[in-house]
Amino acid sequence: MTHRDFLSILDFSSAELEALFVLAERIRAKRYTKKPLAGKVLAMIFQKSSTRTRVSFEVGAYDLGGHALFLSQRDIQLGRGEPIKDMARVLSRMTDGIMIRAYEHAHAEELAEYADVPVINGLTDLSHPCQILADLLTVRQFLGTFEGKRIAWIGDGNNMAHSWIEAAQRLKFSLRLACPEKFEPDPVLIATARAEGADVTLVRDPREAAEGAHVINTDVWASMGQEDETNERIQVFNGYMVDDALMARAASDAIFLHCLPAHRGEEVAESVLEGPQSRVWAEAENRLHIQKAIMAVLMGNEPLKPYMHAKKRARPAARASARKKPTRRR
Repeated sequence: MTHRDFLSILDFSSAELEALFVLAERIRAKRYTKKPLAGKVLAMIFQKSSTRTRVSFEVGAYDLGGHALFLSQRDIQLGRGEPIKDMARVLSRMTDGIMIRAYEHAHAEELAEYADVPVINGLTDLSHPCQILADLLTVRQFLGTFEGKRIAWIGDGNNMAHSWIEAAQRLKFSLRLACPEKFEPDPVLIATARAEGADVTLVRDPREAAEGAHVINTDVWASMGQEDETNERIQVFNGYMVDDALMARAASDAIFLHCLPAHRGEEVAESVLEGPQSRVWAEAENRLHIQKAIMAVLMGNEPLKPYMHAKKRARPAARASARKKPTRRR
């Protein structure tokens, strides 16, 4: 049985990514009424806990007519040393797809190698492709397109930065990453993307990255599993907070993104996160829509071809919801 996995943004071509966005936008607009997962089950393996990943995949599977099965380290024998290849073959005989949120990317790769059903990368220490597709869907939603846009990444060269680099390799936008020394993204990923013609620039000064940017994006300075480095990282990343002064350097219509959870007063100021340029809540919602599109294609055999040449919507008019007053501080 042939199947297709989604471990990296590079698993889809540029045209296929565009089609995924069109499908996700139809899902968000409630213009997609099919139930391609009817009678199907998604196994969700969580080595790392998550709010948005669990809820979005579970609700998404249900909305598409299927069922999602939550499996934590305590619920499966993987936590007791069962080989991943054994678990992959067993789950393939009982479920129709597997989502894994893991520490080591090699675990997701091994799972995909031995599974006979689609495997979706919900997050690894190397990449976070579903999140970046949700981010790009948010850019399309509020800026009309990401083509020709300048996107700034401020902070750690982590899995989010890696997936942004891969997205720049596939799609037509400029990416500037501002990272401290010794906290840069994988240089091989940058070199590979540049060799493919991607416009990727690495700088030290976050102000340089933010200058004229249409999107300012950041993440926590210490990710899950790095808690013992928190104090050190706070010192290293001093000056990398996205605050009002940094946002003022961006384009006048720039938006702010954060994958959440956010540490207010560290990587982002409260006034930015709750401010008029923030799109983090729409961004979180878009995890649901893009992952439904991914599951519909990989598990439900929804063809991408009909969406590849769909007419692109015009940029939406400014919305009242985009200009909400900041939450009152207590």
